[in-house]
Amino acid sequence: MEKLLPDQLKGLWQAVVQQELTADEFARRQEGLLAEYAKTWTQALLIEGYADLQESLLAEIGQYVGCTDIGELQRRCQQAVPHVRQEWQQQVNPGDPRSIAQFYDASHAMLYELMWWHTLCDDASPLAYVTALHFAQQHGCRSSLDFGSGVGSGAILFRRHGFPVTLADISSRLLRFCQWRLGERQLAADYIDLNILALPSQAFDLITAMDVFEHLVDPIGTVEQLWEVLQPGGFLFARIDAQPDEERPQHIVHDFGPTFDRMQELGFVQVWRDEWLWGHQVFKKT
Repeated sequence: MEKLLPDQLKGLWQAVVQQELTADEFARRQEGLLAEYAKTWTQALLIEGYADLQESLLAEIGQYVGCTDIGELQRRCQQAVPHVRQEWQQQVNPGDPRSIAQFYDASHAMLYELMWWHTLCDDASPLAYVTALHFAQQHGCRSSLDFGSGVGSGAILFRRHGFPVTLADISSRLLRFCQWRLGERQLAADYIDLNILALPSQAFDLITAMDVFEHLVDPIGTVEQLWEVLQPGGFLFARIDAQPDEERPQHIVHDFGPTFDRMQELGFVQVWRDEWLWGHQVFKKT
């Protein structure tokens, strides 16, 4: 079985330590491997008529919101992080979990923030979805849930590669955008609005939860819920971590110790960890 990219890079660096490879050679190899990941991501997300990922995603937003001014759309995206912060400060009472749920359903700027993140202009960590895809392919996964699906890019990637996908989110606004995006591509998927519907029991052998746990009011309750949703032997692919970030007050969980303790009690066993790129982990339901 071919090693996942973070493990390949870790091995290559060991070759540098052992003086079998120069640091410059390592840098070139890493750049090339990440470029292949970016190519997989880009090919999955491009809309017809576009070859550049940033231009394609901006045009896609424009089609959805009814704006043809690409410069204006780019401005909205690049200002999205402070706008999300402002929305949070205006709408959220930190002592009221309901106001947090309502924030995600009401936020206008979140769509722009997430779509800009997925251009890879500022941060390559969305490419962890490609790692998750390769893991799923290697382990024969057949049914996937993207929990906290955001703008649906991960689901598009998985669907392009033949995986049945279900998207679940607490933001009805973002879930409608996901339905529109996949519909425009004629990609079939199931959608679960977590404000209305419950997740099905033992329905999936892979759950992705990318950069979700730091946003959760009840991360312990969530891992209990995901345990019920996974089939025996299924996998949870997630990054359960968050660094302090003054720009993102919506990152409300900073201590994941109790969450990991509960996962261990339930029977989640860590079977893989990205020790080189972005720190994602895979847990198996035993």
